[in-house]
Amino acid sequence: MKLIVGLGNPGKEYEMTRHNAGFCVMDALEKKLGASISNKKFKALIDMVTIHGEKVLLMKPQTYMNASGEAVQQAMHFYRIEPKDIIIIFDDMDLPVGMIRLREKGSAGGQKGMKNIIQLVGTQEIPRIRIGIGKHDNIPTVDYVLGKIEKENKEKFLHAVEKARDAVIYSIDHTFTDTMTAFNRK
Repeated sequence: MKLIVGLGNPGKEYEMTRHNAGFCVMDALEKKLGASISNKKFKALIDMVTIHGEKVLLMKPQTYMNASGEAVQQAMHFYRIEPKDIIIIFDDMDLPVGMIRLREKGSAGGQKGMKNIIQLVGTQEIPRIRIGIGKHDNIPTVDYVLGKIEKENKEKFLHAVEKARDAVIYSIDHTFTDTMTAFNRK
């Protein structure tokens, strides 16, 4: 069994903000797979789907970004999911808009949702997909990440969301190392 977690903040005011890149990927997965990530459990919205014969729990934590680990930890314990069988999807200011980067492990890199997950799960060895949102020197970080995607960047951003969605689906019946090889080059 796999657990796919898109990070973001709940509520209409956060829709299509840079910080909700993970939720955007989950929405794209939902549409592609005919899923309905609407069941409430583990302080999250979830749906169980089957991809390439594998059971996959799709999750959008509803705890707000900085407490995302609570939902992840609860689902892991309930289903006895190992960290290597999880993929966390989140925004990254250090990547240009339109780029994705997959890693099998590492620090949170300043992303507070990922930091909370690492703390509560107890390991940095959790596969992740980072969605580039870029940065702006004249806008404070909090205002920037909670801001909406600019019109001129929307197409690049949505392309990155689609690449991340496809990487998730590919990873279900491939190793994450193979998935990194296939998608870190695109």
